[in-house]
Amino acid sequence: MGQVTIYLDNETENKLKKAAKSSHLSVSKWVAGVIEEKVTTEWPQDVVKLAGSWKDDFPTIHEIRSTTGHDSPREEL
Repeated sequence: MGQVTIYLDNETENKLKKAAKSSHLSVSKWVAGVIEEKVTTEWPQDVVKLAGSWKDDFPTIHEIRSTTGHDSPREEL
């Protein structure tokens, strides 16, 4: 397992410690989680499961267009 040294100003370090504490994680695990989140290249499974889930609730294009006005006649070119 690799080790990384980072340099933070006091304000950022305090924010980091507060965020880690509120997540009930060590600073190291919290930072590792943020890095993993930023470098991941796949969608979370909860997001993947959403694909297509709204198809029955969403109106068709014909239903959407039926409530709009009609186009004006266009000029001949």
